[in-house]
Amino acid sequence: MYFAALLARTEDGWEASDTELDDVETLSDLADLAREASAEDDTVLVLIEQEDAWFGVVRVDGEDDPRIYVSDAAAAARSSYGEILLTDELLGREPGDDVPDLDSLDLDGTEDGEPASAEDAEEEEAVSAEAITHSPLGDGEILDDLGVSEKELRTLAAEDALSAIAEALGASEVLETVR
Repeated sequence: MYFAALLARTEDGWEASDTELDDVETLSDLADLAREASAEDDTVLVLIEQEDAWFGVVRVDGEDDPRIYVSDAAAAARSSYGEILLTDELLGREPGDDVPDLDSLDLDGTEDGEPASAEDAEEEEAVSAEAITHSPLGDGEILDDLGVSEKELRTLAAEDALSAIAEALGASEVLETVR
């Protein structure tokens, strides 16, 4: 189960809206959605959580590039919404690193995408899981100027994180209205 909300800073404080991420396929789509929530290019936070497993914060300030923080990269990597946040840049990969070079492929009759065996499938999963750790990833200082330090952010448990962040921002009531 997922929960996603937008918190947009306005002259009068924070405004919250729940949001559907079904049509969001990329970080650019998510940033555009956040920008639409702000009338004057103010700060917008996209808060995402998956049932006590991980949470993510995307901060969009006007036309600046989005800043991202994910509490547990490996858990987020197993989620469709987490995959949106785990960009190649955030993971320290060059775009296309995980795409094999066509000349190096061993075309052995399993070209339809199916692993040659269950053992191969398990090996692919293990390699994929090893590449991403169960640690926070991204901009730990994403909320520093809003009252949540990097140290505080890293100590938040997934089940209380969004409420704790909203409370620090003075936006807990507006966030609860969309939960």
